[in-house]
Amino acid sequence: MLTKESLQFLDDLKRNNNREWFQENKKRYEIFKKDYHQLVSDFLDAMKPLDPSLELLEIKDCTFRINRDIRFSKDKSPYKAHLGVWLSAGAKGANRSGYYVHIEKGASFIAGGFYSPDADELKKVRKEIAFFYDDLQEILNDKNFKKEFGSLDINENNSLKNPPRGYEKDHPAIEFLKLKSFTATQVYDISEVTKKDFVEKMSKKLIALKPLNHFINRALETEE
Repeated sequence: MLTKESLQFLDDLKRNNNREWFQENKKRYEIFKKDYHQLVSDFLDAMKPLDPSLELLEIKDCTFRINRDIRFSKDKSPYKAHLGVWLSAGAKGANRSGYYVHIEKGASFIAGGFYSPDADELKKVRKEIAFFYDDLQEILNDKNFKKEFGSLDINENNSLKNPPRGYEKDHPAIEFLKLKSFTATQVYDISEVTKKDFVEKMSKKLIALKPLNHFINRALETEE
């Protein structure tokens, strides 16, 4: 869990997102960073026994820098006012499916799967879905997966209007073949974060995504 002080730091940073305020509150940031790393360590301790593919992960593999990349953004706020934990077995520099925890006031969620793949990766995942749709259907129909996540995220920003090239509109998996990302999400209230059972509770939910991650990573690791 995170301390209330760490959540307050994020709130204050959101209201004072500038370098001057950040430098004046550097000591608070260092305390927040230590708290953040402890949270990641707790998630690793909880998730590794549930998913052995995560065994080699270290804290540094699962954290994000607080500095935003503002080079191509209209929003020039220099710092992230949220916290993220990313657990993925992908090798350094390799984009793979995984588990994600997002902590932000009014926008907290847990998720998993494969976000924003490049063209070659997208082609591989779609091919896996097309050829092994029964496998995907079994994963999505699992009682625990349906209870926690319902289905894959499908919305107008995440899905093509028309079938991708090479696939017929009557393909039984067309709803999923049209996706541009392959994720599943559950929102939660930020009040959960400071509870003692937060990591245990969220880990039990996240592990429902293990078969989906395995399915996607199988596609990415298959040679053409």
